[in-house]
Amino acid sequence: MLMARKKKQDPFICPRCGTRVKEPVKTWTLVSPLPDKKGRVTITIMGLFKCPNCGYTWRAVVKKIKNEVGEPEEESEREPGEIIEIDLSELKDLE
Repeated sequence: MLMARKKKQDPFICPRCGTRVKEPVKTWTLVSPLPDKKGRVTITIMGLFKCPNCGYTWRAVVKKIKNEVGEPEEESEREPGEIIEIDLSELKDLE
């Protein structure tokens, strides 16, 4: 049985009258307790909106962010690799 997907709607538009709201009244974050298959954690920013036209209040997802677990290493923290120098004149002598 196929499940119908919800159509993505703009969270800044009032579902009752269609008026566009500039910004949410309140925002908060939700962090998923389990990472996805690639090890990323989903951070969801939720918002509480109130329509200035009709006064309707609703909650909606403002943004979703996928974040890697752990901090990536910076270039300065990595150990330098071995440097190999080749003299091109030595390669010509091998021919």
